[in-house]
Amino acid sequence: MKIRKEEIKDYNEVFQLIENAFKDEEYTDHKEHFLVERLRKSESFVPELSIVAEIDNQIVGYILLTKIKIIDDKSKQVTSLALAPVAVLKKHQGKGVGGSLIRQAHQIAKELKFGSIILLGHEKYYPKFGYEMTKKYGIKLPFDVPDENCMLIELTENALKGITGIVEYPKEFYE
Repeated sequence: MKIRKEEIKDYNEVFQLIENAFKDEEYTDHKEHFLVERLRKSESFVPELSIVAEIDNQIVGYILLTKIKIIDDKSKQVTSLALAPVAVLKKHQGKGVGGSLIRQAHQIAKELKFGSIILLGHEKYYPKFGYEMTKKYGIKLPFDVPDENCMLIELTENALKGITGIVEYPKEFYE
């Protein structure tokens, strides 16, 4: 398996991959592929954090991290990243592709000096990569979802020390 930065020529294949990966998922609006298209055009997009996994020259997995803010009650802002989505073709799920993408994305984000990542996801999957509930840190997501699905990871020790507040996603998440 080869993991690399996504290129413009990959966009159509990634679009179809995301659609395939989420088509049978219960807790989704099935529009993740359109979200990715909007995020690529946004100020929050970080090209180095749009990553694909290939097997035999076929893209089988994709992950995207985009810039978000955590805003406290005094309007102080801290930059973080949102992990959304991570997607793997159905026939390649359960084989470690998603985990490899997550670990690689963590490494690149850390090299780019980002301190944390926040996500909304499966409470049994992400903790094995070091994710904890945002509630433990006093950080909330801006929508009504169960606490156990709101998670974060500090990429550098104490990156979120003393940081509390509400996550502000780019407007593209709501369009």
